[in-house]
Amino acid sequence: MSLVEFLSSLDSLAEQAQAAFASASSADALEAARVEFLGAKGGRLRKVQQGLGKVDKADKPAAGKRFNEVKQLVETAFAAAQEQAKDGGETASEAFDVSVPGEPVCIGRLHPITQTIREMKDIMGRLGFTAVEGPEIEDDWHNFEALNIPLSHPARDPLDNFYLGEAASAAAESDSPLLLRSQTSTVQIRVMEACVAATPAGESPPPVRIISLGRVYRPDTADATHYPMFHQIEGLLVDRGVTMADLKSVLRLFFQSYFGSDGEKGEHTDDMHVRFRPSFFPFTEPSVEVDMNWTDGAGKTGWMEMGGAGMVDPNVLRAVGYDPEEVTGFAFGLGVERICMRQHGITDIRDLYQNDVRFLSQF
Repeated sequence: MSLVEFLSSLDSLAEQAQAAFASASSADALEAARVEFLGAKGGRLRKVQQGLGKVDKADKPAAGKRFNEVKQLVETAFAAAQEQAKDGGETASEAFDVSVPGEPVCIGRLHPITQTIREMKDIMGRLGFTAVEGPEIEDDWHNFEALNIPLSHPARDPLDNFYLGEAASAAAESDSPLLLRSQTSTVQIRVMEACVAATPAGESPPPVRIISLGRVYRPDTADATHYPMFHQIEGLLVDRGVTMADLKSVLRLFFQSYFGSDGEKGEHTDDMHVRFRPSFFPFTEPSVEVDMNWTDGAGKTGWMEMGGAGMVDPNVLRAVGYDPEEVTGFAFGLGVERICMRQHGITDIRDLYQNDVRFLSQF
């Protein structure tokens, strides 16, 4: 190889290396250019160095000198490009352009049950009910005794509740067992107790108009309409002269407001049907079951139980300090999940708890 050819290949390599380092658009591209030109084994500069042995012996000093100059030039060009990327945080082609539209950010949305609870609180608030909450771990008094549920009642069976601490059988026999509450009626007891405690001696406790919302727990087998953990909304109104007519009016207004034609749900109040069936609950007398017409995904219509209601039992009023000879009251409890299912046409309650984003993103 002649000296002219060798020097020409060196000059060409220097120009290409400088251009590659200057145009590298990212750290990965700059590293790829370094390997291509300065790689210890397969780099182009290394290959040119191997050609130095083919140069005539008389020309080798001049060829070697020029090779070292080009090598220094290429290494300097790489170091400069590397320093530029380090100082600027990114190469020139990666410089942030503030005029370029940003990428949309997925911010998520509220769970359909949360949406239902918020809407229910809003409707009941317009009807004059104040929303209150209470502890999910309750004692025997608030969960059973104050609600007129005797020790022999099946609802207190250890197999029908989530007792805490020791074995369920031992907890049930304890003087003050703790359990996961089986209804939000416990909050109503606490509110009435607080009202009575705050009333000066010789005066009558004030009227109560509240709704209690939250999670409750029952060891039910999960199926299309039951789940061991679910949400309840319970209403309580205690005042003078309260009757079943007031209960029916409040429930009817609630369902009409919630499922009424508002441009979103696509239903009309004239098509809304609510049914009361005589029933029995220890804490209300008389008691009724509240049903609503139900249409499944195939368009088949039927009735679905939404909850229970009735007039507050006099024993419950006495337990918390109210005089049943002076005041009466009504109470109702509705399943939030069932109302959510009725609103959105969901046929299986388990879908709400499987955390499938494809399902939840529809609401």
